Amino acid sequence: MKSSLDHLVSESRIWVYGAERAMSDTETNTVKTRLQEFVSGWASHRKELKAGADVLHNRFLIVAVDETQAEASGCSIDGSVHFIQGLGAELGIDFFNRMRFSYRDGKGNIHTVGRDEFKELYKNGGLENDTIVFDPLVKELGELRQIFERPLEDSWHSRMV
Repeated sequence: MKSSLDHLVSESRIWVYGAERAMSDTETNTVKTRLQEFVSGWASHRKELKAGADVLHNRFLIVAVDETQAEASGCSIDGSVHFIQGLGAELGIDFFNRMRFSYRDGKGNIHTVGRDEFKELYKNGGLENDTIVFDPLVKELGELRQIFERPLEDSWHSRMV
């Protein structure tokens, strides 16, 4: 399926918002539609931003802007944050808790847990160094495409265990 991120350059600035839980297909479709509507009218100092958005794995909202065209200003970034906060309130989903970690289990299923549970899982062998984790701190679209999913031992997550 085509994504509105596909037309953006790898250096595009991104923001990743992780949901506290997997969204249903209906919720994901609603979020994708609303994100597309938002980015299609997103502007900075009255200049339209070349932007895109998508939802990955029914739980990660991605907002991106190609700043070679126009830079996202503080006000435009604040506008996107308020939009996502409102969307989360409407759906009853928290997209802003940065103390949650997402990983793939051995069967490929994605789980999201709090920091303490993440540490406990590692301590008890439920997570290993080669467990795939998701890095919501990636800053550019190219990083999202290449290192958003990577082994725990190659991620900043290793400092949390």
